[in-house]
Amino acid sequence: MSIDRMNLTRRRFMSNFAFATGALATGVGSWVVRPDWANAAEGPIKVGIATDLTGPMAYAGNADANVAKMVIKEINNAGGLLRRPLELYIEDTASNESVAVGNVRKLVQRDKVDMVLGGITSSMRNAIKDPIVARGKTLYIYPQLYEGKECTPNLFCTGPTPAQQCDEFIPWLIKNGGKKFALPSANYVWPHTLNVYARKVIESNGGEVVFEEYYPLDQVDFSATVSRVISNKVDVVFNTVIPPGVGPFFKQLYEAGFLKNGGRLACVYYDENTLNINQANEIEGLASCLDYFKALTKEDPVSAKIQAAYEKDFPGNFLFAAGSAATGTYRGLKLWEAAVKEAGKIDRDAVAAALDHAKIAEGPGGPAEMVPGKRHCKMKMYTAVAKGGNYEIVGRSNGLVDPKEC
Repeated sequence: MSIDRMNLTRRRFMSNFAFATGALATGVGSWVVRPDWANAAEGPIKVGIATDLTGPMAYAGNADANVAKMVIKEINNAGGLLRRPLELYIEDTASNESVAVGNVRKLVQRDKVDMVLGGITSSMRNAIKDPIVARGKTLYIYPQLYEGKECTPNLFCTGPTPAQQCDEFIPWLIKNGGKKFALPSANYVWPHTLNVYARKVIESNGGEVVFEEYYPLDQVDFSATVSRVISNKVDVVFNTVIPPGVGPFFKQLYEAGFLKNGGRLACVYYDENTLNINQANEIEGLASCLDYFKALTKEDPVSAKIQAAYEKDFPGNFLFAAGSAATGTYRGLKLWEAAVKEAGKIDRDAVAAALDHAKIAEGPGGPAEMVPGKRHCKMKMYTAVAKGGNYEIVGRSNGLVDPKEC
């Protein structure tokens, strides 16, 4: 991933996004994608997307916005919902919580959307959930893998949780890497909370956490950490350092001989987008556990169809990938569609009651279903290893994995 991609400028975004999709700019950081048909009697159902179109997380946010455009277009082409078209409102959260809160208020107060989906980091979710759910009285779907423990009413989570990412993955790492773990981490809520869960699974499976450290999000010099990894003969680096630091960190580990000496990199948010941050040889053998990898298209016709549709509509650098919340965005919108159909109306309470047990038979990586009363999603999980710049699937869950939340 180039620095240009990581720090997408607003000017570049506007030209690419608006030109490619026919989106209309309706203010700074605001776009609307109107349906090509209308129901004069009732008007459109309004869907709000709040995601990082600019800033360090733009590689993920743009992919999520693309998925929303794709799914909404498919629903409209099939006749809409409740015989009404869907209208898509998109706000840039800009990887900046203070900017995001103001833009999300526009979705709820000015545009009066019927649902908001979005947010990538947990700090972003925590910043925007109150303006959506509590003050805005609007349904909120959070699509990203995260640390768990989000049990707010009318907030539904459609990405993987620590139980889904760790319970089978960490025993695999111990078997295919070793027992001595290091937990180098970015200093914010997701790594702290995930590491609590990961440590329990490591230790209960006979492993050992040699050290657990936290660094500023913008740190790029990890020489002291690399020295500790090497001197302590760490087997597995279970990483939660994020961009911009993760690329330099992995490069420094490689240059110190960590991989050459048999070390295993592991990172549960690493997908096809983030594979491009480093040269392939610098992360050879990196293992990840997600709800979808592109490699699944070789064996799953539904995943292949979704992947092909995305690549046809949105060729370029913003990839359809699980760690970037693209799969959670797809899943969230389809589960919401099923809930609206069951409810027969768009009233928040009615839709939330139906979404509580919504299911989809098809999706990227397989079917999915909400766990009643828990507002989290069961899904299939996969373990994959980076080889020559691509992923190979090395493990699959037996059926849908319980999120074990709320």
